[in-house]
Amino acid sequence: MRPISFLSDFGLTDEFVGVVHGVVARIEPELRVIDVTHGIERGNVRAGALALLRAIQYLPEGVALVVVDPGVGTSRRPIAAETAWGHFVGPDNGVLAPAVAMMGGASAIVALEDERFRVPSLGGATFDGRDVFAPAAAVLAAGQAAITDLGPVLEDDSLTPLLLPLVEPEGEGIRGEVWWLDQYGNCQTNVSPEDLEALGVSPGDQVTVQIGGTEYDVPWQVAYGDVEPGEALLHVDSYGLMAVAVREGSAAERLNLTAGHPVTLRKLA
Repeated sequence: MRPISFLSDFGLTDEFVGVVHGVVARIEPELRVIDVTHGIERGNVRAGALALLRAIQYLPEGVALVVVDPGVGTSRRPIAAETAWGHFVGPDNGVLAPAVAMMGGASAIVALEDERFRVPSLGGATFDGRDVFAPAAAVLAAGQAAITDLGPVLEDDSLTPLLLPLVEPEGEGIRGEVWWLDQYGNCQTNVSPEDLEALGVSPGDQVTVQIGGTEYDVPWQVAYGDVEPGEALLHVDSYGLMAVAVREGSAAERLNLTAGHPVTLRKLA
């Protein structure tokens, strides 16, 4: 048996996460479920995809159960994908695509249509996390079924992509955007250290961070402790991308940043 890594936008107020755990346990009580996060903003497919992309390289091989599904009950496909890492189970709305690509792509993709591997719904088609995705993840993780048992193979062998923006040159700088704000208010961008180094910027340099019409001059430092409390800094975060932070404070609040916010970085003249 292999573990299930479970990520969703369910939150913890309602019983949804516990019910999915319950469905898995009824199928195979010995299965281990790792709760990656259930705090994805409701219906935010991109946020779910980026969280999975950040996490997947640190998760044990097994099954990724991902439920960020604003199109539940519509024509979007419920699928399972097989990769060298293991299986990905969830809606085919782009939430799985970046992580599957990171794992080398899918060798097989099936539509989850076989009624033998579904929980009969007592009501409408609004809880596929319980009725469709959890049973599929459980039988794959427990070795009770092969991926091809779950439904027809999709011949196009492709997932609905999620288009992520690339950095672009802007004057003497580089324009990116905020991808992720963690609970501390640290703001991860899609700009890499190599992008900045190509502009002649090195650790220790002062960097101009332009947000809308406002510019902030901050140092590129290694750790939060390299600046005084309350001061802003630019650093390489734990996932290898440039992030804006405030020591013992919130860069999101200080600089009025939100996910998707454009940010331009350049060396301080």
